[in-house]
Amino acid sequence: MKAIVMTRAGGPEVLEGVDAPEPTPGAGHVLVEIAAAGVNFMDTGVRRGLAWAPQPNPKILGVEGAGRVIEVGEGVSRLRPGDRVAWVYAPGSYAERLAIPEDALVRVPDGIDDRTAAAVMMQGLTASHFATDFYPVQSGDVALVHAAAGGVGLLLTQIIKLRGGHVIGRVSSADKAAIAREAGADHVIVDTEGNFAEEALRLTGGEGVHVVYDGSGPTTFKGSLDALRRSGTFCWYGPVLGGPGALDIMSLPRSIKIGYATFFDHIHTPELLRARSERLFEWIAAGVLKVRIGATYPLADAARAHRDMESRATTGKLLLLP
Repeated sequence: MKAIVMTRAGGPEVLEGVDAPEPTPGAGHVLVEIAAAGVNFMDTGVRRGLAWAPQPNPKILGVEGAGRVIEVGEGVSRLRPGDRVAWVYAPGSYAERLAIPEDALVRVPDGIDDRTAAAVMMQGLTASHFATDFYPVQSGDVALVHAAAGGVGLLLTQIIKLRGGHVIGRVSSADKAAIAREAGADHVIVDTEGNFAEEALRLTGGEGVHVVYDGSGPTTFKGSLDALRRSGTFCWYGPVLGGPGALDIMSLPRSIKIGYATFFDHIHTPELLRARSERLFEWIAAGVLKVRIGATYPLADAARAHRDMESRATTGKLLLLP
């Protein structure tokens, strides 16, 4: 079986294609033939040694994907060979096949293709958590969405619009602005230096936004604070780029609320995983949620996918195709 492993912590050059042992499904597990694997920023963090460090190298990267069940282990009752499935967290997904716990899998409806299913799991569930749980967007709310042309940003923008909100999207280049607008952003700020708060305030008549979704790292933290209105909510995410450092809670302005959003809190039971995923699939089938696949790569080109993602020049979702 072909797989992509990291041989040590480092840059994309530490990724290597290998012939790995064939997986077998143990009790409660399902063997899946992988049709598409998602590339995520958390994968680059693992590669750099920021996560999974206790696991010895070489280790297979990737956690997200979609494919077809080819064998089931003892005790599996919900799935059978031939079922199409998707998952959001199953370590070792940069491979041709993987044994995955049954409870970590969701069925993919016939009307959703494998690439779309793989592309929506991590980022779609993340965006769903942000806009429906962490801060349930209400009609008329104004949200500032960083990286609005990225995978999370595009889906988050659409979900905010579905809930009746307005979106100010921030992007890093002019060519990404049209993509953010296509997803429904009402206004787009092109900014690379972190000088966006003044424009966000101007667009809201000096009031500021109700909520800001910021996964862009420490450089935008101060601007995001400044863009919030009184009692606004700051949704911080994206551990790979690091945090803002120590905070003095008594220095936070305008009675704002700030928190670190983790999408696993959105799907902390198998039942919630299935329910939230089904809702995403229903939105896609109805044509109200569009998944943008920015690029696909052969499995062997995982290092190139990582380089492209870390260049911040990509839009939408990146996929590996075994």
